[in-house]
Amino acid sequence: MKRYVLLDRDGTLIRDAGHPHRLADYELLEGVAPALKRLADAGYRLAIVTNQSGIGRGYFGYAEFQRFHAHLLADLSAAGVAIDATFLCPHMPDDQCECRKPAPGLLWRARDELGADLAASWLIGDSERDIEAAWRAGCRGAVRVGVAAPRASADPLTLEARDLAEAAERILGYGAP
Repeated sequence: MKRYVLLDRDGTLIRDAGHPHRLADYELLEGVAPALKRLADAGYRLAIVTNQSGIGRGYFGYAEFQRFHAHLLADLSAAGVAIDATFLCPHMPDDQCECRKPAPGLLWRARDELGADLAASWLIGDSERDIEAAWRAGCRGAVRVGVAAPRASADPLTLEARDLAEAAERILGYGAP
């Protein structure tokens, strides 16, 4: 079993322009690549878990998703960051699937397909759906990014951070389980 940091995509790694899928909308958020490199250098594997209801809504197809996502992966690879896999849910919120966060299905796929030890893994995302998925899947902890004024939580392993760089710092502060 391996320790992972499971990453939401839109709003966590890239600017969320509302169902981003056109290369013209692509913008890697500041500090993402160095933060991911720090996590990887500390022994965490990396994977992406992303809701992509734009596919289910007909805003774009898998080919457009793949082209856009390949651009992200190439950017990260050029910075020395390896992403082991991407797990996506194409369903709409009302579809009642097991893979759309906050359901834990995408995280369970990471466990089953990658050997992710969820009890030793973290999830970083920009919404409460991400945090809930982490807890439902049994992750060690979760960090919500995009918080202007991070505050302490009643649960010491539910963290807040301004951005991915701060999230990485917070996770690394906990050390190995």
